[in-house]
Amino acid sequence: MVDMIVIGAGAAGLIASITAARAGHKVMLLEQNNKIGKKILVSGNGQCNIDNKYINLNRFHSQNPAFIAAVLEDYGFEVVEKFFTSIGLELIEGKEGKMFPMSLQASSVVELLEYEAKKVGVEILCDCTVTYLNKEADTFTVETSQGTKRCKKLLLASGSPAAPQLGGSNSGYAFASKMGHTLIPRHPSLVQLCSEEKWVKACAGVKVAGIAQLYANGEQITEKKGDLLFTNYGISGLAILDLSREVSTRLANYDYCELNLDLIPELSKEKLTNLLLNRLNEGSNKPLTTWLQGVLNKKLIHIILEQSKCKAKLESELNRKEVGKLVYAIKNLKLSINDTKGFKGAEVATGGINTTEVNPQTMESKLVPDLYFAGEILDVDGDRGGFNFHFAWVSGLRAGTNS
Repeated sequence: MVDMIVIGAGAAGLIASITAARAGHKVMLLEQNNKIGKKILVSGNGQCNIDNKYINLNRFHSQNPAFIAAVLEDYGFEVVEKFFTSIGLELIEGKEGKMFPMSLQASSVVELLEYEAKKVGVEILCDCTVTYLNKEADTFTVETSQGTKRCKKLLLASGSPAAPQLGGSNSGYAFASKMGHTLIPRHPSLVQLCSEEKWVKACAGVKVAGIAQLYANGEQITEKKGDLLFTNYGISGLAILDLSREVSTRLANYDYCELNLDLIPELSKEKLTNLLLNRLNEGSNKPLTTWLQGVLNKKLIHIILEQSKCKAKLESELNRKEVGKLVYAIKNLKLSINDTKGFKGAEVATGGINTTEVNPQTMESKLVPDLYFAGEILDVDGDRGGFNFHFAWVSGLRAGTNS
């Protein structure tokens, strides 16, 4: 029997295993995939956006925000950086406080974590699927595809159903639920959005730097600035990923969701109006579909003309009123949203184990002694930019230190 079994060799499980083993515990780490850290390997387009230098509570989400505040207290970026320095990984800063390994290779992160884990005595079992959990007296019994394992302490760090192609699953919730924990419903987050509107297919591949406003049942909910990428199924891009959490939640409540897209945010309504008016040549027979190519991607022009209800067909037919219609459509392009790309397209998931049942100082269950949780299995998710990783590292550190 080992002192501790950790289920899930992702960010939280790896750092918790190392920390617990450093403290002298005999640790076994179980991973259902054929190798550890699969989600780490694909993060940041393979460069691994490992953390964010500027940790702020408003970049994290939960039904119990007080839990996040307690977990993160005294565990800022410097604590995480110190851990990675201790295993030989140097970090560098990118845009918006994003931190990366100096090598800009996610594989560096995984290989150094694996080396450190083995160095401090962690036994890692890959291709090891957990099929049953039970606790009797002070011993956990863990049935796996590689036989029965027993331990005194158990850490569930099995992630969320996001990215099932990388091993994401709901298995950890099922085990937690069996042990009496309540679950907050899960929805995809940091995910692409789908639309049934036919025009988006014609615009597939077009990418602009814009602003996306989300409306639910006609009420403005939030807005995000960044890339907008039109696709065959709907829309993606950084601005879309950033507001997808709200969309998922609203769609789950059967709200009608619509995006208002500003395709030229760098120009105010007045400046864009003046720009277009100054471009007018009296008597020109240039079709509007050609004239607008001076300011817009031509794939977008058809839908702008359609939504604007502009009556002019030729440049010479434009006046201030018709230009005003065009400007409004360019800065308020409407796109209804009917779905997301689901957990398969999601980087993270909302919801999870109810954090009111977990001690934020130790990550230990308040219901089952010696049962711990870390990472995305909990009802905590973060914004894009390294915040999900930060919570995984910190919760793993707390669990490993206090187990």
